[in-house]
Amino acid sequence: MAEALHLGITGMSCANCAASVEKALKRVPGARDVSVNFALSTAQLSLDPPANAAEAVDAVIKAGYGVATRTLALDIGGMSCANCAAMVEKALKRAPGVADARVNFALATAEVDLADADADPQPLLAAVKAAGYSASLPVQSASAAEERAAETARHETAAGRMLLFSAVLSLPFLIAMVAMLAGYPNLLPPVAQLVLATPVLLVAGWRFHTGAIKALAHGSANMDVLVSLGTSVAYLFSIWLMLDAHEGMALHLYFEAAALIVTLVLFGKWLEDRAKKGATAAIRALMALRPEDALIERDGATVRVGISEVAIGDVAVVKPGERIPVDGVLASGATEADESLITGESLPVEKAEGDSVVAGSINGSGLIRVRATRIGADTTLSKIVALVAAAQGGKAPIQRLVDKVASVFVPVVVGVALVTFGVWLALGAPLDAAVTAAVSVLVIACPCALGLATPAALVAGTGAAAKAGILIRDIETLERAHDVDTVVFDKTGTLTEGRPKVTAVFAPGDEAELVRLAAAAQQGSEHPLAKAILAHAEGVALPPVSEFRAVGGAGLTARVEGRRIVLGTAQLLRGADIDTAPAAEIIRKWQGEGMSVALVAADGALVGAFGMSDTARPEAKAAIAALKARHLTPWMISGDSAEATARVAADLGIADAIGGAKPEDKSRKVAELRAQGRVVAVVGDGVNDAPALAGADVGIAIGSGTDVAMETAGITLMRPDPRLVAATFNIANATRRTIRQNLYWAFGYNVVGIPVAALGYLHPSLAAAAMAFSSVSVVGNALRLKGWRPPQTSPSTPTAARAAS
Repeated sequence: MAEALHLGITGMSCANCAASVEKALKRVPGARDVSVNFALSTAQLSLDPPANAAEAVDAVIKAGYGVATRTLALDIGGMSCANCAAMVEKALKRAPGVADARVNFALATAEVDLADADADPQPLLAAVKAAGYSASLPVQSASAAEERAAETARHETAAGRMLLFSAVLSLPFLIAMVAMLAGYPNLLPPVAQLVLATPVLLVAGWRFHTGAIKALAHGSANMDVLVSLGTSVAYLFSIWLMLDAHEGMALHLYFEAAALIVTLVLFGKWLEDRAKKGATAAIRALMALRPEDALIERDGATVRVGISEVAIGDVAVVKPGERIPVDGVLASGATEADESLITGESLPVEKAEGDSVVAGSINGSGLIRVRATRIGADTTLSKIVALVAAAQGGKAPIQRLVDKVASVFVPVVVGVALVTFGVWLALGAPLDAAVTAAVSVLVIACPCALGLATPAALVAGTGAAAKAGILIRDIETLERAHDVDTVVFDKTGTLTEGRPKVTAVFAPGDEAELVRLAAAAQQGSEHPLAKAILAHAEGVALPPVSEFRAVGGAGLTARVEGRRIVLGTAQLLRGADIDTAPAAEIIRKWQGEGMSVALVAADGALVGAFGMSDTARPEAKAAIAALKARHLTPWMISGDSAEATARVAADLGIADAIGGAKPEDKSRKVAELRAQGRVVAVVGDGVNDAPALAGADVGIAIGSGTDVAMETAGITLMRPDPRLVAATFNIANATRRTIRQNLYWAFGYNVVGIPVAALGYLHPSLAAAAMAFSSVSVVGNALRLKGWRPPQTSPSTPTAARAAS
């Protein structure tokens, strides 16, 4: 049946572009009825099997254009190893409208890029089900999350009981094996062994048999196939030996191998599930912060409504000890907020009227009213959850190689087991020795460790980072962070407090009029220097401003009471043919003292200047020292004057500093550094920093900054503590190192273990124990990252806590 596809095309600038896209799509085998609409930027076509959406998307991209996609997350059930994840991924990629799909075995999730804007998720769920697994849309509310958690707890309880059942029945085999090693005869008669092993294999081990049947029915092979095949061969071979035995013949049976394999693999899975749960604790803790409802003021009364019913502008009443339901500003009241799980800040942060608060933080001792500014998916908490989930669901480049190995791993292992069996027989070995070696090969092979090596470390590492207030957008950013050798800082708001104060005024005429005009013109600006002038003019009645235009990195122009105001750097005023000579001496004096200078002109004539001082953050010097200790080179590039920039840089120990830089100058310098072979990270907080953040190898946005900076950066620091920059590189390196340790272990274990088993040096029971240990050790190694903590970065005083907010 043909697949109807509706694509959103990006990058078309004319009708010729549309023709090029149409031509490219028509060349896709199986494509027909192709129509590209330039005005709507869309393409419609039909695809005959086996063509799919991914081929159409690839054709558009190769033609030099893009396809708008939306990403859908799914929860996947029933996966037991990396092969299962590969099968689910393959099934999703073949589903209608899918451009790409990524399955994370450790998280039991999938991310699907839908090329078709009208695509329905139901065919995706059906595709996963047809592959032998289950899929569902992720939970969106706290109550649904609690229900899912309860279901998981029931599953864990059932798994624990089944493990206990299997262990109790397998214990006599273990005792008998230990007795035989001590020189005693086998204490268990053959019938007793059969009675004990049968329920273990057919009840406790039933999950492996059903999993194997499902996998084989869908043309794949997973870990269940290896366990089911190995235990069944040992069990059936033992029954055959019993039936073929003669009276008085000494029997060496393998029921204990079948029972102990099932028990040990169940034990390994139980430990693995608990370890994976620990690794994902950070994201679950964040999701648990999402409030279910809010107390809202409406029509003169307060009513409790579902969180989805809250609108921007609504006022929420938050009682002491309650979670703040929305991002907003305090309309009234004063309190302290516990933001520890969101920003990593361990001390409560004081909040007063007009201060911003974030959803999910806990209100302290005050009764407060919060006016909503962001709701639903736009809240800081929702963005954090989405960002962490996306990072944890990503794949390292090396993981793609691992996936390819895992996809053929089980068939290769079965082939090795058959060859082992044949070689042993050909060399004249007894049948039972050949069976033992083949079963050991089947059981020791561990595709799970391969599948868990990268995602387990990634989940634990990004989770620990998020808990400390460091949000890493994706695995590619984490990989690049390891190679950074140069860190470029913005000055204002990044290494300084970002709250400058007017400390000097130059007014040849009426100072009050100068302050009034300058403050009025700044009403449309969010720049820290603008806020300083507005704060200096507090209490002054300001006229309205019109024709406001910000000039990036230089200042602004505006009209106030009909007068044209130019406010900013000397270069900006000179560019507007305004004489700045009357202020030249005062400019040199102020800049020599490290002040930032803003000149003001009205109707083409200089009317005055403001000198503003901004203090370095108390943590900035330690932050620079920490980077130098890691052999990273710090730079400072600022839009402030060269003199003010140089003074702050010298105080902090930064040798390379550039002042008077416009946004394009910052980007150009970053490009120059990269051209020299350096791997550059840029740290900033403002709109002016966004181009440099985007052009860097790694962009790091300070969380107190603008949305533009945070959207552009690959890493976001949730509180404005520059010491977190070095901490970011620490956790990135630790996570990368753990991924490589896990991969070396997973590959090395199989490379060594399978030949040892094939040579007959491992009893099947020991092979099963080794297999269980392999997966648990990989996840256990990843769990070490949960204990990672950044250097002490919490303010030690209430004043500092307030500043960090």
